[in-house]
Amino acid sequence: MNDRLHGHYLSRSSAADLCAHYEAGATLFSSPGHTLLASGKRSILAPQSGAALAGAAASLLRTARRDGEALPVMIGAVPFLADAPAHLFIPEHVMMATGPASLPAANPQAPPPRARFPRTIESIPPQDRYQRAVARAVERIRTGQLDKVVLSRSLTLETEIDVAGLLARLGARNAHGYTFAIDLAPDADGRRTLIGASPELLLSRHGARVRCHPLAGSIPRSFDAHEDQRRAQDLLQSEKDLHEHALVADMVADSLRPYCHSVAVPAVPSLIATPTMWHLGSEVTAQLNEPGMSSLALAMALHPTPAVCGHPAALARSFINEVEGFDRGFFAGLVGWMDANGDGEWAVTLRCAEVGAHSATLYAGAGIVAGSDPELEFLETSGKLRTMLRAMGLEAVLEEAA
Repeated sequence: MNDRLHGHYLSRSSAADLCAHYEAGATLFSSPGHTLLASGKRSILAPQSGAALAGAAASLLRTARRDGEALPVMIGAVPFLADAPAHLFIPEHVMMATGPASLPAANPQAPPPRARFPRTIESIPPQDRYQRAVARAVERIRTGQLDKVVLSRSLTLETEIDVAGLLARLGARNAHGYTFAIDLAPDADGRRTLIGASPELLLSRHGARVRCHPLAGSIPRSFDAHEDQRRAQDLLQSEKDLHEHALVADMVADSLRPYCHSVAVPAVPSLIATPTMWHLGSEVTAQLNEPGMSSLALAMALHPTPAVCGHPAALARSFINEVEGFDRGFFAGLVGWMDANGDGEWAVTLRCAEVGAHSATLYAGAGIVAGSDPELEFLETSGKLRTMLRAMGLEAVLEEAA
């Protein structure tokens, strides 16, 4: 039951229906408010630098509207590095529904079907090198060279993943977050999909209303209910984590003020729960000054926040390049959609993997500030990797990836 409008669909299906109809080669983005299922690529945005990206995207959407699209939509992903090419496109067809793509599991307690167990595992950097990098970062923070830096790991598995099944499991567990599967350009491994379940909204814009929900300060959850609550309360009272969170929330608010008025930041952060982590989060709201400022332009004005890079940003990026040892690609970038009016939603690309025909690379990071403990930061990245590994049925590989 869909109304077709100039190549796009206005859907009366449920969000769960859209997730159920996802198949390889499609693109899906789901938030608590909307779910979009896209197929085909009518127009692909040419490679652009970060400064020119939002303008070029708006121009392509205007062209699509002149060509007869009533309200064209652009969807895709932007990488961590501003000078790396984004992957944004106007689909041939789009279906949109209200609400998240949350599918009820036939048996919520049943483990996911196990992917073919990986023949090889590559963890970059390995545990000892990661912990040494954290110690170096803490020293630079102690001497005043940095306030914060986010250090990440990548985990590459040689395996075969049922992307549609993985997406359904992520959606079922992530009704309050941002679930996505972005069809990327193929490589030597065949079709590639950027898939994930991010807990963090970078920015949404609907008319003049702007909303951000930065997360910073985290701790892995426990299967023991008493211990889990103890960890949550410890996080709420942790000076180290509250400082880390304040750096991010203040930077987001400061970045919005040139474009917005009535910028409101909660006095204290709230607890945000995911299946594997507790986070500190603050919902930042504002009213847009200039109606022509699109959601993507605003998102790029924020990106990268200290939640994924650090502060000062240029020094943090330099340190990341010095010690991480891998290309983040789309990880810690942004993923989402924008329509020709400039409205849209952009999530931070976290709890994600890039999946090919025979491999998958997963990513996770931790924010390093004064007082960070190298071993605990490594354990935090392992907790974040569990979101994807658990949904893949491969959680046991963490024991081999140190």
